[in-house]
Order: sequence, then structure tokens, then C-alpha cells
Amino acid sequence: MALPSVEIPRYELTLPSQDIKVQYRPFLVKEEKILMMAMESKENKEIVLAIKEVLNACTFEKLDIDKLPMFDLEYILLQVRAKSVGEVAKFRVLCPDDKETLAPVEIDLSKINVEVDDEHTNNIMVDESRKLGVVFNYPTIESSQVGSNLLNEGQNLDTVFEIIVDCIDHIYEGDKTYPAKDSTKQELKEFIENLSQDTFKKIRKFFDTMPHLRHEVEVENPKTKVKNKITFKGLQDFFQ
Repeated sequence: MALPSVEIPRYELTLPSQDIKVQYRPFLVKEEKILMMAMESKENKEIVLAIKEVLNACTFEKLDIDKLPMFDLEYILLQVRAKSVGEVAKFRVLCPDDKETLAPVEIDLSKINVEVDDEHTNNIMVDESRKLGVVFNYPTIESSQVGSNLLNEGQNLDTVFEIIVDCIDHIYEGDKTYPAKDSTKQELKEFIENLSQDTFKKIRKFFDTMPHLRHEVEVENPKTKVKNKITFKGLQDFFQ
């Protein structure tokens, strides 16, 4: 005898990067297991594969997951989790004042939004007099396979340049545009290597100030009674 089917609710969200509506559903038990096992492994490749598999299923395969900016992907995944296991998530965080006590904290995941820095821009001017500049795309989940920490301090220099090159959309000079897809990676790499230090700092700022999931909470250390501010940022923090 066939067992009765289970009705799965559908919800809708708007992508932070653009005004596009996306339908999604909660995790199934098997999908949550896949995701949590990958997160626990802390292996970047496993996490990427799990996220792609789960989000493809939960968005009814209507999105090109590989091309979504990471902050879009993180936002969708957080909303899916909120509808799957409850909007209020419980965490235990390490108190900064003594660096040894764990304190409980609750966060309403449905209220977490993508924050955008006021000074952020993806249009980097190289030479004002020549109107020469570079326009960047946002890193995708594929970029995270190259370097999950993107341009953080200590990142291998070859990895840094690979990420930067992969994110170039086009280079322009005046009215003339040079799409990245029409150049080789070596040509793009050489272009970046020949930039001034000031221009390279602007590029780093693009990555440092990108839109991201961020939420700050105040936590009281149960031992010392000192109040600490804890910042949750990125998938690993919200899926700990």
C-alpha cells in the first residue's frame, strides 16, 4: 500500500542583489543531514557541493546557483533554514572578555538581512585622466572553492590574483569596453599585476566591503556578568 504524500509549503523571497522573486521550500530531513555533515567536516569542497545540491532542490532548480553572488546564496540558505528548523535559532558563543566561557544566545533568522557598506563600489577607477577602469562581478560559490576567505590577510598571493581575475567583468577606457571573456586569464592577470598599489588597495576594498550577512548581538557572560558584543557573519557563523 502506498503511503500518503507530505505537503511541502512554498515561500517567496527577493534576491538582495536584484529585484527578482524566488520561490523556495524548507529542507527535507535528508537535505539538512547532507548540509550539516558538510558544515561539520569544515572541508570547503564538501560544503560547496552540499550547498549547491540543497539549494538547487529547495529553489526547484529555477536558479543558476553557480552564478549567484555569495551574499545572495547565503541569504537564500538562511531563509530556507529559518523555514526548516525554526526562525529563532539557539547558539552558544565564546565570550570575548575571558575567552573561555560559552554563553547562550538566540537569533531570529528571519530578521537577518544583507548589509551594504555605503562606500562600496564594484567600479574601480585606474586612471581618471584616461577614464580607465575595471568593473568587477561579485564572487560566486565557485570562487569560494578557490579561497573561502577571499582576500583576507595571509591568503596565498597566487590565490588572491586568481580570485581577482575570476571576478573581472570588463575593463574600459573611455567609451571602449574590453569584456573579460574576450581575454585570456594570463592577460587579465598581467593587467592586475601592472596596477599601482593605490589601485590595488581599491580592489581589496571592493572585496572587504562587499554586501554580506551580518548580525550583532549583545551577550552577557554568565560568570563575569560582563556584556559582550558578538558579530555573526557568513554561513559558518549561522550554521555552527
